[in-house]
Amino acid sequence: MSLINQFLKSDIKAINVGTDIFSKSMSDQEVETLNIEWTPPRTKNDEMLAALNKLYSEEINEANQIAMNRFFEAEPLLVDVAKAIDVIPNMTPYTILQAGPPIEWDHMCGPMKGAIIGLVLFEGFAKTPEEAIEFVESGKITFAPCHDYGAVGPMAGVISASMYVHVVKNVKHGNMSFCPLTEGSRAKVLRFGAYDEDVIENFRWVHGELAETLHKVLSGSNGIDLRSMISQALHMGDECHNRNKAGSSLFMKELFPLLVRAQLEEDVFMRVLNNLNTNDHYFLSLSMPALKASLDAAHGVKNSTIVTALSRNGVDFGIRVSGCEGNVWFTGPSQFVEGLYLPGFSKEDANLDMGDSAITEAGGVGGFALSGAPAIVQFVGGNSEDCLVITKKMYEITFAENSNFSMPNLDFRGGPSGIDVRKVLETGILPIITTGIAHKNAGVGFIGAGITNAPIECFEKAVLELANRI
Repeated sequence: MSLINQFLKSDIKAINVGTDIFSKSMSDQEVETLNIEWTPPRTKNDEMLAALNKLYSEEINEANQIAMNRFFEAEPLLVDVAKAIDVIPNMTPYTILQAGPPIEWDHMCGPMKGAIIGLVLFEGFAKTPEEAIEFVESGKITFAPCHDYGAVGPMAGVISASMYVHVVKNVKHGNMSFCPLTEGSRAKVLRFGAYDEDVIENFRWVHGELAETLHKVLSGSNGIDLRSMISQALHMGDECHNRNKAGSSLFMKELFPLLVRAQLEEDVFMRVLNNLNTNDHYFLSLSMPALKASLDAAHGVKNSTIVTALSRNGVDFGIRVSGCEGNVWFTGPSQFVEGLYLPGFSKEDANLDMGDSAITEAGGVGGFALSGAPAIVQFVGGNSEDCLVITKKMYEITFAENSNFSMPNLDFRGGPSGIDVRKVLETGILPIITTGIAHKNAGVGFIGAGITNAPIECFEKAVLELANRI
């Protein structure tokens, strides 16, 4: 018995809340101690603290569990490749969807304007970039977020009527999602804001022969299970946002027999096969709509504090939260990306973070799954230890662990899943995102890749609104 126990003439059992300095002292004195991890909320704003306190109840936790159950149960299948005008509800010939929260032409960043110029040329509304700008400024185009139409798009995220999109069906809940075909891994592509003649020629082939071939192949299939593919890719070194080598290989494994059975002309078969087989990032255009379909199923649960979308347009960063049904956005400023640049470029050339691809992080992969993708440091910078640290941090701001997307380097622990706006404010830990970097000027394209985060302002606004709704 320790001296202190002798003095009090009874055994002492202690509970330590917060910093473990006290519990270590008790342990040194042979006192049995229960240590409870706790930190005070990082925000010191009285209004925000009151809102946070209001959001802690059994009712909120139950709502979050319902939302997460819907997400976990989702079964996204790739069922077709089809023209946007034919499958996206409310799409019109003069609608252009874009990444991130709502934004108008006058406020758009350079690469998004460049992508839209390219689309106007692709659609035949203009013959030159100058005419394309005049056409847009005439007011004939309606702009809207991809997310508001059940779609997602990488980087500029643009979708126009004649483009082909991957069609993903969540067969568990019946909802659909859509994502454009990728143009390949070249630096100058439309989604990064380039629009020269070579870019448009490649874009036409992707949304012509490639898309039509994939439509022919997939329309007669039973669909391709994308949730299973994401799960496997995570165990093979991908994080399914900036590293997609395993996922792209798994997709090719599923697709190849379908291509063979389609009895394509040999030259068509070889062009399509070569394009898909040399594009290590193809799977991003599948993981995005898979997670979009899954998170949309979790959207609209009254009182839920779970984030169902993270997205950015190169100017504003926006989030959607399950408890705010419909197309309600909470915004803050897009952030700079810290990463690696192609030769000749630097941070001074970079646009702010952009794209709908952060739907992967909202779904618990991407930056949240870095622990199992150490090779990504060669692409975005840092080291493999950073990958483990980041994933562990993300558990602190999520509501649940996803056994469907387990982390192999963490003894197959379920991945951090369900960003909880309450926990983001409490801890001050912001969601980490892996991403590409576009040049700030229209027409240049991809210049690097790295890591960034969501801004705190989005979560502050969401907490206040959720508290007001109770």
